[in-house]
Amino acid sequence: MGAVVGTLTMQTSQRQPSRDKIDDELEMTMVCHRPEGLEQLEAKTNFTKQELQVLYRGFKNECPSGVVNEETFKHIYAQFFPHGDPSTYAHYLFNAFDTRNNGSIKFEDFVMGLSTLLRGTVRDKLEWTFHLYDINKDGFINKEEMTEIVRAIYDMMGKYTYPALKGDVPKQHVDAFFEKMDKNKDGVVTLEEFVLACQEVCLYCCIFYLHLP
Repeated sequence: MGAVVGTLTMQTSQRQPSRDKIDDELEMTMVCHRPEGLEQLEAKTNFTKQELQVLYRGFKNECPSGVVNEETFKHIYAQFFPHGDPSTYAHYLFNAFDTRNNGSIKFEDFVMGLSTLLRGTVRDKLEWTFHLYDINKDGFINKEEMTEIVRAIYDMMGKYTYPALKGDVPKQHVDAFFEKMDKNKDGVVTLEEFVLACQEVCLYCCIFYLHLP
């Protein structure tokens, strides 16, 4: 009986690839994202095939399932801000990457957003930032939305990062910048008003001011 079992085991192992080999082949298939998929992503983003492969390996290392939910995203993001509470800002950032609004971020979602932030045009970056601040996705930014984001940024950076300041500093920053953006004084900021105001201030100063108070 032992000999029969041994023979069957050997035959089975010869007919079927090892589990490690299956995993390796599956991983390579997913890392390459299939040739046509990789080419599509290369066409849609400003990354090369090689860069996309590297990004995917890192993505899979943190998220073996290939999909990131909000809790996992918050956990990963929290590692970069040990002195603060980035959970609220990570929530808004997650929603900005979750373009399908299905509660998860796929590699395609992640790499498209990353391409915009790292290598997009000035207009692309400003539009992405506008949509981050437009919490309710109605096409406008109001003071309450901007204050929520800025306050979340303060919480993320932590009390040890900046000296104690008097008053409601996030609100003060929002009031000052909103005054410059809301050109027609109707209480909301449109995409065009946002882009124009940021271009007047300069992109770098605007993004720095909005994201790192």
